[in-house]
Amino acid sequence: MDLKFGDVQETALIPLAIKASETARPNARIKDQKAKEIIETLGVDVSKYDPFLSHEGVIARTIMFRDQIKMLLMKYPNALCVNLGCGFDDKFPQVDNGMVQWYDVDLPDQIAVRRKVYSDRPRCKMLPGSALEGEWTKQLPKADMNIIIMEGVVEYFSKEQVKTCLNMLCDCFPRGYLVVELHSPFLEKHGKHHDAVRHTNATFGWGTKSGREYLALEPRLKYLSEHSFNEEMKKYTLGGKIFSVIGRNINNRIAVFKW
Repeated sequence: MDLKFGDVQETALIPLAIKASETARPNARIKDQKAKEIIETLGVDVSKYDPFLSHEGVIARTIMFRDQIKMLLMKYPNALCVNLGCGFDDKFPQVDNGMVQWYDVDLPDQIAVRRKVYSDRPRCKMLPGSALEGEWTKQLPKADMNIIIMEGVVEYFSKEQVKTCLNMLCDCFPRGYLVVELHSPFLEKHGKHHDAVRHTNATFGWGTKSGREYLALEPRLKYLSEHSFNEEMKKYTLGGKIFSVIGRNINNRIAVFKW
């Protein structure tokens, strides 16, 4: 694997480090051998990217995104899925039903690095593209239903960028679902204190109290559901239970929209 530390954006190191360390645990809640392989290849100490709350949050969101996508694929087994802003995330094997057409999409430089780690697979292709413009969508096959996944992406967008992204998705895909990670206004204001992200140069963008705030930016969207990562985190540890109380309104959420 021809991968060097400088190839990996620091924000991508956080979920990679967490998934790798969880995979190595005896009773791992998720398994991501590729993340473990990447971290081992980099050969650097990534412990600062794996503090307790971020660890539990990434595991929770991995499980919640997986389960939500599986539910949608039960209803639309032949859907076209786009993991937009994929980084090094590898959802396809978690949800593959033998029929889904899957595209991992990110900016050209990120896809170039991703190709050092992953290869295109049957029904799972990589494609360079931006969440802020839709030219790349012309390369996708037409599908009756489209499922767009955005995990760990819009947290870094301004409100105007979120609007641009939502408008683009509704313009380029005749109908679809958006499964997206949201964050709070608290994190927008206090992101420099985030236990893992503070070790990077990243800054959080526009935060929302409710996914319903997206509807004013793109009236074609319908709001379906929203669940805090606390719902999953509190199942496993005392710390997760405590944070689900004291951090009730500040943890990230998974939201689902359709159009």
